[in-house]
Amino acid sequence: MQKYADYIKKIEIDSLWSGKKHIVWELDPQVNILSGINGVGKSTILNKVVKGLAAGGEFPSHMLKGVHLEVFPEDCKWIRYDMIRSLDSNLFASPSSPEGDTIVPVTEIMRGPLGGSRGGFSLLDIQLYNLQRKYLDYQVNIGNRIIEQLQQGHTDAAQQLSQKKTRFQDMVDELFADTGKRIVRTENEIRFTQIGEVLVPYQLSSGEKQLLAILLTVLVQDDQPYVLFMDEPEVSLHIEWQKRLIDLILELNPHVQIILTTHSPAVVMNGWIDRVTEVEDITV
Repeated sequence: MQKYADYIKKIEIDSLWSGKKHIVWELDPQVNILSGINGVGKSTILNKVVKGLAAGGEFPSHMLKGVHLEVFPEDCKWIRYDMIRSLDSNLFASPSSPEGDTIVPVTEIMRGPLGGSRGGFSLLDIQLYNLQRKYLDYQVNIGNRIIEQLQQGHTDAAQQLSQKKTRFQDMVDELFADTGKRIVRTENEIRFTQIGEVLVPYQLSSGEKQLLAILLTVLVQDDQPYVLFMDEPEVSLHIEWQKRLIDLILELNPHVQIILTTHSPAVVMNGWIDRVTEVEDITV
């Protein structure tokens, strides 16, 4: 029996707020875009599902009261998932700051002139710090598999294993080309060069951090089927990046199911308009 679901088939919420608005949303296995005016419940729908999944354990037994999921295959009890939020608000610098169960030393994040006059670090900085750790683990796993394939004489298979990381690096270099930033290929952690200066991710602009966080989140899942929830991920992103966002994600992992909310027409411009659902259309 398969343990992890490939994707979510349906989200059903008994009541969105105070007994009002019953939600039934039939999902596409790959791309799902939720639209609607401010306050209609887009973020609430995502938050209710993610809050239930974040409780841990088998999802049918721990989902919040009134939230029901159908998945494929239907007998799976677990879902791999990530949640991307468009937050770059500042936090005050303190000895440590929690992100879930992870304690993040400020001295680790604040290498270099983090934010300059901002005098602190942001939620995106914490997210990028944690993603750096996952990126290191991802590289170790890929490296071990490459060694295994080489020992078996499978040179082509070994080369193929390294292609996704290389594509990620090329992708980021291309997206950041206008500012002259390039990923340092000789570093295990992500560093950038710009006009002879070495930069850490916390020194990027809000839009660059947001895009890097999204692409890193997808890469480190290592081609596994999983669900990527995104709540207005286009905030801070250049319009050209918004247009390419879904395509970039699917290129890095074609097995991801995207479930996102957006206010931006640009996000759907590359052929995704038929994947848009209005909140009112799934309210019964």
